[in-house]
Amino acid sequence: MNKKKAQVMEGIVSIIVNVLLFVVKFWAGIVTGSIALVADAWHTMSDSLSSVFVIVAAKLAAKKPDKEHPFGHGRWELISTLIIAFLLAFIGYEFFSGSIERFKNRESAAYGTIAIIVTIASIVAKELLAQYAFYLGRKTKNPLVSADGWHHRTDALSSIVIIIGIVITKFVTHLWWMDSVLGMICATMIFYAAFQIMREAITKILGEEPEPDLQEKIIVEAKKIYDNDLKIHHLHLHDYVTQKELTLHIMLDANTTIKEGHKVATDIEDMIEKTFDMKATIHVEPLDTET
Repeated sequence: MNKKKAQVMEGIVSIIVNVLLFVVKFWAGIVTGSIALVADAWHTMSDSLSSVFVIVAAKLAAKKPDKEHPFGHGRWELISTLIIAFLLAFIGYEFFSGSIERFKNRESAAYGTIAIIVTIASIVAKELLAQYAFYLGRKTKNPLVSADGWHHRTDALSSIVIIIGIVITKFVTHLWWMDSVLGMICATMIFYAAFQIMREAITKILGEEPEPDLQEKIIVEAKKIYDNDLKIHHLHLHDYVTQKELTLHIMLDANTTIKEGHKVATDIEDMIEKTFDMKATIHVEPLDTET
């Protein structure tokens, strides 16, 4: 399955399931008077909105490179990932504020069988959606689909917190503040998910150093091409989602001719593209130059 198809499929499944869950959870929240359940319902609806971004980003990122965008349009996925993160942060803020206000007014919720059934069903459905998104994200190496999976996971976790609170209030009935506290906990979990998603997307946009294991593999393969005191440094990875660009410096014997150095660099670039599926740009330096 290609990346675009996986994105669209995950997005459609997510929208259908989340809209159904939102309706049921919102109804349960209104019936019980629970801000935590209503917050959880809107958290679920935000999953549907983020899935819309997933589908739109798939269409935009699939566009071919052009004169204005020679590295392609793959970073639309990262931009959409940031939008999802900001959306999560806004939802978290809204419900944290609402929970504090509810706590000040000493408002409580009347949990019952309806709340328990709806919450358990939500936990199961959202975790299944999360696992589905994680699977597609791993299979297609798609950070946006994985981010959507974390969105589903935080919804499942917030529902677990709610079900714990419901069980506690069944045995300790005077805990009027339980719903407000649960709302704050759910909001905090949403904030954390937003931070994690945002950090990963920003790291990729800014550029990053390849993992040590990847660097070692590249160096080992490069030395098979030129083993005469080859030194490699300054490896920088630029992730454009649909393609990856690697820049690096190689140090060759100072007596190497320009033609020979060009051949070594070209051979290493070809190897990196074939073996590691990355476009490489290599800067050649004489071995006696200080790094």
